[in-house]
Amino acid sequence: MLMLYALLLYAIIGTLIAILAKKKLLTDEDYYIAGRNVSGVVSALTYAATTYSAFMMVGLVGLTYLSGVGALGFELFYLVGTLLLLSYYAPKIWKMGKEKGLITPGDLIASRYGEFTAKIMAIVVAIALIPYTSIQFVGISFLLGNAMSFESGVILSAIIIALWALLGGLRSVAWTDAIFGLFMLSMAIIAVFYAFSMLPSNPQFSKLGELLYVPNSFWTPVVFVSYTLPWFFFALTNPQVLQRLFIPKDEKSMRRMVILFGIFGLIYTILVTLLGLQLRLLTEEGIFPKVGNRDQVTPTFLNMIPEWLAVTIALSIFAAAITTANSIVLTLSSMFSRDLLKNRSVLAGRLFVVAITSAVAIFAIQKPAYIVDLAVMSSTILLCQLPLILGIFHYNIGGRISASLTLIAGFSTAIVMLYTKATFGIPVSIWVLVISFTAFFLTAILEKRFKASD
Repeated sequence: MLMLYALLLYAIIGTLIAILAKKKLLTDEDYYIAGRNVSGVVSALTYAATTYSAFMMVGLVGLTYLSGVGALGFELFYLVGTLLLLSYYAPKIWKMGKEKGLITPGDLIASRYGEFTAKIMAIVVAIALIPYTSIQFVGISFLLGNAMSFESGVILSAIIIALWALLGGLRSVAWTDAIFGLFMLSMAIIAVFYAFSMLPSNPQFSKLGELLYVPNSFWTPVVFVSYTLPWFFFALTNPQVLQRLFIPKDEKSMRRMVILFGIFGLIYTILVTLLGLQLRLLTEEGIFPKVGNRDQVTPTFLNMIPEWLAVTIALSIFAAAITTANSIVLTLSSMFSRDLLKNRSVLAGRLFVVAITSAVAIFAIQKPAYIVDLAVMSSTILLCQLPLILGIFHYNIGGRISASLTLIAGFSTAIVMLYTKATFGIPVSIWVLVISFTAFFLTAILEKRFKASD
């Protein structure tokens, strides 16, 4: 019952924040990217909240519990890659966005490769991101297991996600992200300290065995590459964070966004993986039950601590999931309405918010695979965009035909290999990158020669 009251309070507070942040929405630029007028601090917090979701406090805690310190290396690899990419590309993308009036990631692609390519990209990212978004609903529903049914948790999540995005678009989402982003970080700190208090006075860290090093039975070189490579390029290939690069109000705000996100990300990553290791050590000490389903590690922990604390931590994870799903739904809505249908009305965007949220909820109710695995799968599919994005800044070849064929080739490779498991001992992410880059350069050269012959 306490959980239900807390959820109601959370929903009311979040809705009030969304309403207070709301301003008159005159254009789709106001709705999708807050009129390019977001401060560095809020930009950083919405970027962090969009990135760090139920994946962290549910998925990564469970992965660390199962596999050990390799999970920390996996997530730090993502963070380093993101900061490197943001340091170089974020100012360039922000400047292009401001000069050319870019609003969606598809606008960025269309500026070089044409509108037809942007349409294909919208379809590809929707197929990739609906499973990723569903893990936010799944994470929430796992946490609400004692308060309501799984299906009811999914429906509740969908209502809140759609409502906040509908109220004020990106501005409302960004402010709820900012407030609840700080809440997420605070509760992760408290969770770690409480788990530490549960340990015996002289814990035997040696009991963790192979979990203290890599490679181990889980983190083989192939598995590590399979998990980390898609995430290294996350900042460029995931449209919900790429679109965030359009929102800072000036270059100073952009730089501040990158720096503050890096600080947030480092602290949060260390806290989450430390919690996973602590809970595994508690298991080895006979204090915490052995959990077979890694996505149930955090819910099991919450069932063992005082109810008020469990509810508060659960709300922070709920907030993390909602903020990420909000951002993805809003980005997909912008790409469907603007890039796919060329409809720039705010009404069209709102209708797509409802439709996409409903589709994600239906997918989530099917209880798909492990949270981390779904996240990696989505990022693997999205790698097919990388040659196109890099091409905007580094290559003088490539047009509508080569770009479209690159997306189709890379996407098809990812889908076929993920479905058949026929990887020939090489990570799917490597296959996707090799096929995508090969398709891009071969078709771009042929395209250039064909145009020259004309």
